[in-house]
Amino acid sequence: MTNTKSSLTLLHSCTDMVAPARPQFVLFGSSIVQLSFGHGGWGAHLSDIYARKADIVLRGYYGWNSRRALQVLDQVFPKDAATQPSLVIVYFGGNDSMGPHLSGLGPHVPLHEYIENMRKILIHIQGLSERTRIIVLSCPPVNEEKVRGNTSGVLSELVRTNELCQSYSEACIKLCKELDVKVVDLFNALQKRDDWRNVCFTDGIHLAAEGSKIVVKEILNVVKEADWEPCLHWKSLSTEFAEDSPYDLVAADGKTTLNPSEWTFYREIQWD
Repeated sequence: MTNTKSSLTLLHSCTDMVAPARPQFVLFGSSIVQLSFGHGGWGAHLSDIYARKADIVLRGYYGWNSRRALQVLDQVFPKDAATQPSLVIVYFGGNDSMGPHLSGLGPHVPLHEYIENMRKILIHIQGLSERTRIIVLSCPPVNEEKVRGNTSGVLSELVRTNELCQSYSEACIKLCKELDVKVVDLFNALQKRDDWRNVCFTDGIHLAAEGSKIVVKEILNVVKEADWEPCLHWKSLSTEFAEDSPYDLVAADGKTTLNPSEWTFYREIQWD
């Protein structure tokens, strides 16, 4: 625990050293968060969309459940930090919803405890500052057939069912409505594609590029429609150091320059 605390303290101090200050968006969750910068992940997309507008900070922990999140909550989000995040995107639930192991070990957390853990997490983050906003991602579905086929001599059998995922997702959504917190219903959002089982996951559980695109679209929709002041949609945030310069690329007329600060043509998807 001491090493974890000292490492997080160093990271916070390093973040404070970077200037000028941009809004900070923190992605806090389990493996779907930790892996969000790989496989065309949703975290990488957000970093690209918000380039020069906001800093996307990754706090993802593979295999974690809501119990472990509570253990480090004060260290990841200290209330006395000099700078508080403008947005926190929270995801826990997939590991909590796994079937319990006979030994009592493993990530399973009973539904009622999971909800109380999430309540504590969200209330803590709400208390960071008046301008800290939250978006929760609910538990997504899984490709049960592929999960069952992922046998391993290293791990015990993984009990992941869509019945469990749905119950945790629905309970999480209900809690968010109670706390007036924005939430993305990932369980249903991914299933809007007829081929979701085959294209949304790398291993039946974790998100592939197509699954991540859905997550990004849903997050941007929430940010765009939210009645937040200031607005955190990427088109509403200023671009850092965006003034024209004689050092910009020279235009075809040979007399003027072209400012590339707002260019987005290089993106695979032109996000709204």
